[in-house]
Order: sequence, then structure tokens, then C-alpha cells
Amino acid sequence: MRKLATFVFLLSISAVTIVAQHAKPNIAFEKSVFKIGEIKEDGGIKNYEFKFKNTGAQPLVVHNVKASCGCTTPQWTKKPIPPGGSGVIKAVVDPRNRPGNFNKTITVSSNAQNATVVLRLAGKILPRKMTVNDLYPRNMDKIRLGGNHLAFTSMTPKQVKKEEIKVISTSDDTVKVSFLNVPAHIKIKCVPEVIAPGKPALITATYDAKVKNDWGFVTDNIFVIFNDVRNYSNRLTVSASIQEDFASWDAEKIKNAPVASVTEKTWKFGEIKQGDVVDHNFEIKNDGKSDLIIRKVKASCGCTAIKPQKTILAPGESTLIAAKFNSKGKSGRQTKTVTIVTNDPKLATQRLMITGNVKVN
Repeated sequence: MRKLATFVFLLSISAVTIVAQHAKPNIAFEKSVFKIGEIKEDGGIKNYEFKFKNTGAQPLVVHNVKASCGCTTPQWTKKPIPPGGSGVIKAVVDPRNRPGNFNKTITVSSNAQNATVVLRLAGKILPRKMTVNDLYPRNMDKIRLGGNHLAFTSMTPKQVKKEEIKVISTSDDTVKVSFLNVPAHIKIKCVPEVIAPGKPALITATYDAKVKNDWGFVTDNIFVIFNDVRNYSNRLTVSASIQEDFASWDAEKIKNAPVASVTEKTWKFGEIKQGDVVDHNFEIKNDGKSDLIIRKVKASCGCTAIKPQKTILAPGESTLIAAKFNSKGKSGRQTKTVTIVTNDPKLATQRLMITGNVKVN
């Protein structure tokens, strides 16, 4: 009898549990996947609805709806939904600038038994026809360009590289393209030099790092001249990062490489009065196994840094780099940098920070 009573008690507990579970809200979607097929990139915003019902016995509350991509903006029924009631999750798809296949998820969180439900939108966005402004986003007087920056990125000291920019004439007349302020290490031309109305061309540039004879990140500005008329607002930026040819180092050389160690990478000068000049010495040490060569020391605007007299440090040797900040014309919070370029293969370029506050009387 005692065993029977225990069995009946456990059975009643299970029954209560089952009833309690069924008493919870339940979110049931008509469909959890929308295969929307093909839509046009320039066809405008599209709206899709995932309809659902509360098939449970308690009010349903959708707490949050999160899409996996910014192109899908979800909205949803936020008021409590009674048993048997309906709600909707609205997915707003903006196809602009997102051509190609897509398969995005929408995660629905609620107080239902099935507390997390993942919905899916799949389809393909057909690319719009590209305009001249799309293909040549930069405007420069009589032409449009694919960009106004010739980036030669990483270069070794003896390397020569070539880059180009696509251009197109936007003039009703022929345009002669020439260049001003061209440094010796850059050769630049427009092909063809004279562009017919509405026709494309190429600006090609060759960069000779050996002639530049510099280190680290370097930039130059070149002015573009149309029909021999100077306009200094028409400018191209040319940049390169010139560093040691570490790729040519063998394993033994890497193992015995120099190590540039700077114990203090940020100097805080506190608060000073406008017009004050403050200075500081940064110590750099060679913790490696071969000579450390300090190739370059460069400070940002408003600050000066002096390359030390000793630029070749034997293992264990150190030297000081003197930095000076002039607060004339400055006010408020200041952050300046000192860039050091060395032959340390693991950290060829290091940036030291100088920070503080300039108080105006």
C-alpha cells in the first residue's frame, strides 16, 4: 500500500508538471523561412511578414527580435498576445549597396516554451546598373576619378612600384591633363594626355623608393593641371610605407635580430599654460643580439623630436631621443606622437605618445 501511495503521488506530480508546461505561452509561426527570390538593388525597400500565433495557455510577450545583418531591420508586435491571439514579425530589407546572394537570420526571443526561434530570409539582390558617379566616385573639376590617393603601401628601400587611377572626362571639350609639384622619386602621366569628351583614361604613377631615400610612412602631394590652368585644389595624395626587406632575412638572422625596446611609450606632461614649452627624453635600448639601427625619428605637428647622435646601438646599448612640445596656439587636450623607425623585424615602427592639457589664461 505504501508503494502504491508513492506511485500515485509521483504520477500526480508529473501530471501537474505537464499541465503547467502546457499552460505556458507557445509561439507558432506560419512559416519560419522566406525564400524571396530575386529583388533589384535599386528596387527600393521590401517588407516581409512572419505571422505567428500564441498556441499556449498564457499571454505571450516577444522580448526582442535581432537580425544578423544591418540590411534587415525587424519590427514586431510588442503588446502581450493572449492565448489564441496573433502577432507578426516584420522584416524590412534595404537592398541598396548589397548586391549578391544573401541568407540572413532573425532571432526571436520571448517568454514562450520555445523561448528562442530563428527565422530566415534568403534570396538574391540583382546589382543595379552602375553610373559614372559610381564607377568614378571622386570629382575633380573636368574629370572624375576612381580615387584621389595613390597608395603604394609596403615597399623595400630599393623597390619600384607602379599604381594607377581610372579617370573619365566630364567636360564638353577635350581636356589636357598634366601635373605639378612632382618629386624626383615619382613619375606620373595621364594616358592619353588629352582626353576626349566623356572618354576614359588612366593616371599611371611609378614610385622609386631608392630615390625617395626615406623610411616609414611617407606622403607627397601632386597637383593636377587641366588645360595648363593651375588650380591648387585639384590634388592627388601619394603614400608609401618604406621598411627594411625583412622577407629576405633567413632564420639565423631573425634569431639574432636587434630588438628596439622603449620602456616609456607614453609621456604625460600634465597641465601647462598656453605658450609653455615642455620637453622629455625617451630612452630606446637594444635588447637584441645584433646592431640596432635607428633609421628615422619623426614627430607630429606641434611637437619636435631630435634623432639621437648615436643611431647604431650595439646589443645592450641605449640612447635618448629628445622630444619637445610647444603649446603656442594650442588649447585643451593634446595628443602628439613621435614615430621611430628601426631595423627591428618584429616592430620596425613604434609610435610614442605625448599627452596633456593646455590651459588658456
